[in-house]
Amino acid sequence: MKTLHIIAFDIPFPANYGGVIDIYYKLKNLKKNNFKITLHCFEYGRERSKKLDELCDKIYYYKRNIYKNPLTSNLPYIVETRSSKYVLRNLLQDEAPILFEGLHTTYFLDHPQLKNRYKILRTHNVEHEYYKHLEWVEKNFFKKYFFRIESERLKKYQKRIHHANLLCPLSLKDELYFKKIHPNVKFIAPFHINNEILIKEGKGDFILYHGNLAIGENNQAALFLLKEVFSKIKFPVIIAGSKPSKELTHLVNKLPNVSLQVNIGSDKIYELIQQAQINLLYTEQATGVKLKLINSLYLGKFCMVNEKMIKGTKLHKECIVCSSPIDFVDQIEFYFQANFDAKKIKERKEFLKNSIFDLAKATKNIVSLISSQKQEALN
Repeated sequence: MKTLHIIAFDIPFPANYGGVIDIYYKLKNLKKNNFKITLHCFEYGRERSKKLDELCDKIYYYKRNIYKNPLTSNLPYIVETRSSKYVLRNLLQDEAPILFEGLHTTYFLDHPQLKNRYKILRTHNVEHEYYKHLEWVEKNFFKKYFFRIESERLKKYQKRIHHANLLCPLSLKDELYFKKIHPNVKFIAPFHINNEILIKEGKGDFILYHGNLAIGENNQAALFLLKEVFSKIKFPVIIAGSKPSKELTHLVNKLPNVSLQVNIGSDKIYELIQQAQINLLYTEQATGVKLKLINSLYLGKFCMVNEKMIKGTKLHKECIVCSSPIDFVDQIEFYFQANFDAKKIKERKEFLKNSIFDLAKATKNIVSLISSQKQEALN
């Protein structure tokens, strides 16, 4: 049996947002491939889960120190608040490889006592670019200032990634970026819930936009769509997500064809994706891979996006790509009347089976990388 340490930036169950979805389904697939996993989790609001006990040999929980002043340290806040000394102590109990999930978890990446350990860094984003974009969309002055400082710190901190033996980005775009600054980079597609195509044949009767509306990027995207697209059409629209802003709620209430479903669970989201005629996905931030895009292709009928949503994914063939609000409106007028028949489902199935996001391929790749680690690479 192969052994592995995984350091997670959060408790990865329930698997209800991007980063933890990748970690949770990675755990499930590694377990199926006979890995003995020691999981390290940082706690800051999510409850411990027995689901994780079923997948891991050991689990250690550490309190994330979110009470630190976010502006006083030279280290990024997302790293320094995950710096428990007990992480190092528990990593040193054996010689197993270590998988760091996100730059967030790398406080001990360059520690001398881990010098001869095989260390893999799973990069979930180019973090300083991600935080720079958060700064751009944030309206609160203090949050905006924090995001700017954090972006600057993350860019300086990034040099520590050279202490990892291997980097595994989850997007092709990020792979190109990291290959410029690290000698050993291997793309591993994001892990997700979808083992098969579960699209319902026929027609849906609404358009769906979904996302965590507490995140500035998603809130701004929803506001843009409400003002520039949904207000220009007559078809029913559902916006689903948690913690919408007052501005968003106010706009929804003004549009008779738009309704809001707030704080619903993952199962209900998946149900809405299946029922919708069009899953409309929009972003102004071309970072990482949007797991809601993958879910929409495996579960939903027509998937309508802007170019930034699919940049670096090779998913253009199965998406309706729109370049402007007028384009979105025109395409909605056409595709809302179209039937998603058995032929289209078959084509989607064949396309995803051969795509980079096939779950079996991602599992095979990461198992191979961990299993075939070369001792001469350690130094």
